[in-house]
Amino acid sequence: MADSVTVKVPASTSNLGSGFDTLGLAVRLYTRVRLTRVPGRGLDVVSPMSEADRARLVPLLSEAARRFFRRARRAAFAFDVSLDNAVPVGRGLGASATARLGVVAGLNALSGAKLDRQALLEIVTELEGHPDNASPAIFGGFTVSGRVGRTVRCLAFPVSARLKLVTLFPRFEMSTEQARRLLPVSYSTADTMHALNRAALLTAAFASGRYEALRGVFDDRVHQPHREPLIPQLRRVIQAGEKAGALGGFLSGAGSAIICLTLTQSETVARAMQRQLPDSETRILTADNQGFSLVKQAQRG
Repeated sequence: MADSVTVKVPASTSNLGSGFDTLGLAVRLYTRVRLTRVPGRGLDVVSPMSEADRARLVPLLSEAARRFFRRARRAAFAFDVSLDNAVPVGRGLGASATARLGVVAGLNALSGAKLDRQALLEIVTELEGHPDNASPAIFGGFTVSGRVGRTVRCLAFPVSARLKLVTLFPRFEMSTEQARRLLPVSYSTADTMHALNRAALLTAAFASGRYEALRGVFDDRVHQPHREPLIPQLRRVIQAGEKAGALGGFLSGAGSAIICLTLTQSETVARAMQRQLPDSETRILTADNQGFSLVKQAQRG
């Protein structure tokens, strides 16, 4: 068995407009999670971080470890965790999914359990509550996933590097729990039918690689209008990106990041978006089609 392993996990954007809790896209922005077996019991996060971040992270990773050992039927062992996290927290890019998956995939390697990716998807989805970030982080590309019976079904499609994700990062975080509380308990027939149509068109465009067909189909009515009070600049940022040449834009997950997709003029789109929210930064990203990977494994001497 190995003494330590490093897992590289891509960020992900979810929903993509009306594909609420269903559609996801892996992004070339990564968390690296290093696990090392140590004597004793439990886990210790050895990365430098604030006490507030540690208090938030340790319970999340501990539950991921407990769930893995139970599902894999492996005896628990102690380990240290080190995170090199390029995925910002509270921006709707699946930071919690990257950390959870890093621990689960790392323990899978350290314990010799050899669970396949589908089994890891089941575990991380249980932890996250929905598969829209777990699926792209595991399989890469554009994913459509949901529970079917007792299992999580995921279909993944590669995404061309021609498609750029112009991502605007506000300085502030948004809480997923707070953003979910803003959603209505029911929707009108018209809004429900609109969401079904848009999710279907989005899926067909990505699955076929006909990205021009994405133009005009990000006009969500399911969650974005209800979350806009938390980020009033949302509509202006998206409209500026579209006017500069983007195919369309959306709130990434529960926010606060905003993404515009474009095939051309990505720098122009980025500048136009940032003018609407100057206290922010932009990055031009592409899709990750691989999903997580083990980048380093140290064997016992």
